[in-house]
Amino acid sequence: MSSRRGFLRQLALGRPAAATHEHTLVCVFLRGGADTLNMVVPYGDDRYYQLRPTIAISAPVANSANKDAALKLDDFYAFHPKLRPLLPLYQEGRLAIVQAVGSDNTSGSHFEAQDQMEHGEAQARVANSSGGGWLGRHLRTRTGRELTPLSAVAIGPTIPESLRGAPTASALHSLAELQIQAPTQDARAVTAALAALYGAEVGLLSQPGRSTLELLQRVESLRGQRYAPENGAEYPDEEFGNGLREVARLIKAGVGLEVACLDLGGWDTHFFQGASDGLQAAQIALLARGLAAFDAELQAVRARVTVLVMTEFGRRIYENGSLGTDHGRGFALLALGGCIQGGQVFGEKPSLTADDEFLLGPGGLAVHCDYRAVLAEILSGVLNNQQLGQVFPNFQPQAIGLVKV
Repeated sequence: MSSRRGFLRQLALGRPAAATHEHTLVCVFLRGGADTLNMVVPYGDDRYYQLRPTIAISAPVANSANKDAALKLDDFYAFHPKLRPLLPLYQEGRLAIVQAVGSDNTSGSHFEAQDQMEHGEAQARVANSSGGGWLGRHLRTRTGRELTPLSAVAIGPTIPESLRGAPTASALHSLAELQIQAPTQDARAVTAALAALYGAEVGLLSQPGRSTLELLQRVESLRGQRYAPENGAEYPDEEFGNGLREVARLIKAGVGLEVACLDLGGWDTHFFQGASDGLQAAQIALLARGLAAFDAELQAVRARVTVLVMTEFGRRIYENGSLGTDHGRGFALLALGGCIQGGQVFGEKPSLTADDEFLLGPGGLAVHCDYRAVLAEILSGVLNNQQLGQVFPNFQPQAIGLVKV
């Protein structure tokens, strides 16, 4: 539902809206199939440089000021140089990587692969699925917390498939959109009138109505303030950066935000992908700057915020004739937060042997970790969801060790 209509509909239904200070999960989807092989560089494997003579990222060099060289993580992996803003987060133990993640989707289709991951299903089940998205199912099964009209938020014009079926979800670009459209052009007057109505003795609707009015009044007070990010956080002045800033603002405002979804597109780099600079490097820089600003601003509440960064599939291990990369399979997933066992790379090292057997043609990275295993570990270990069988039916997740015990 739209932000304003959804908010007011939930107000009319009298859904509870008590503020919460529990955990928030932020899901960032890199749409287009990100080449994570150039983001988390396997510089320890010489075949990486043999297969990518033009677009490979230079190996890290000790005590070098070379801005094009990769940033060493360990004796095998390094970050793309544009990920430098995230290097301290990794070194401080809040950022982790899960390698060789993916689904069983063999179509090579962006739409089909994205749809499957957002539904949280196996490929064969998506067409017949009627249970909505994996986040929608999670919100339906979790207990012990009251819902608010802002429990689940998508930054953008529409609700993503992952939130389909959620008891409550809103799509918005900023808090400025959450306003009652009053004939008098004075939303505060309408809010006051509703407060008087719900302040009366109206049986069971009284307390839910009053708590929702408290949320509405909180949002209205935020709308009237000029917002300045804290702790020196500098978001990219672009849609993705602005979206992260709004999510941080909602978290700090205590409006009951449990799940937030954002997209960052532009990763389908078939042509002239570039290496340390170029098309992909620009997107990597945008991602890194946004996440670093988000982490900095939420310094005081890092323990109750987790960020997942995923894509629908990775790229092939070799560069194509157009100096780009074609659709592959496995990818590296990023996880950031105070509950994450950061500072390490989980999972199998990427196989760069050209004659391996691959489900999607030659050259796609093998998938060793079903993407649902990562999502399940986050839901159970961080958000305390004890009904994973309803969120991911007919799936037995493998243990990863991503979440702190």
